[in-house]
Amino acid sequence: MNATADLSILTLISNASIVVKIVLAILIVLSLASWTVIFRKFFAITRATRQTDDFESRFWSGTELTKLLETANRSRDTAGMEERIFAAGMNEFMKQRQSPASGGDVVNRVSRAMRAVFTREMDHLEGGLPLLASIGSTSPYIGLFGTVWGIMNAFTGLSSLENASLAVVAPGIAEALVATAIGLFAAIPAVAAYNYFNNRTGRLSNRVEGFSEEFLNILERQSRS
Repeated sequence: MNATADLSILTLISNASIVVKIVLAILIVLSLASWTVIFRKFFAITRATRQTDDFESRFWSGTELTKLLETANRSRDTAGMEERIFAAGMNEFMKQRQSPASGGDVVNRVSRAMRAVFTREMDHLEGGLPLLASIGSTSPYIGLFGTVWGIMNAFTGLSSLENASLAVVAPGIAEALVATAIGLFAAIPAVAAYNYFNNRTGRLSNRVEGFSEEFLNILERQSRS
């Protein structure tokens, strides 16, 4: 019973060296940061997808573009990324229609306006993903550093003992291995979440780009009429 109590996780952490404790503290902070980003990205991407679905259903329902533009301008702060891209393109299109420009020039300027908003929206949506990637790639090595340091301390302590056995060295090695375990605990969710969110943002990006191309085709036909 005493051996079991001595090898519990909390006991191992409390008995670890100061270097290992610092490593564990860093890993815990990285894990908390990772989960914070995970929850924020999940809700942000889910909201962006829902807003895109809502706007596309209104856009393809046959509603006039001017009415959609009025709605987008009124709800600029709550509109989704695709609706803001549409508003940027439509506003630029309305401005260019009032100036003497050829159809190709109008479409090119509208495309640049939409691309600028698209880039800004995607930068915002992808914010936090590099942090997940960094945590996922560095946490195992940080944990491994703590493990190596703890094992070094465990074997260094054996030099002062005449009779060394597994029972003597086991607690020190167990303390060291806790760092690797926590490093993996921080890294695995971060890597999984990064791959998941990167896939979802990539599909949403392709979807918005496809919509933008179709919208530009509509505006090009109108500019020639």
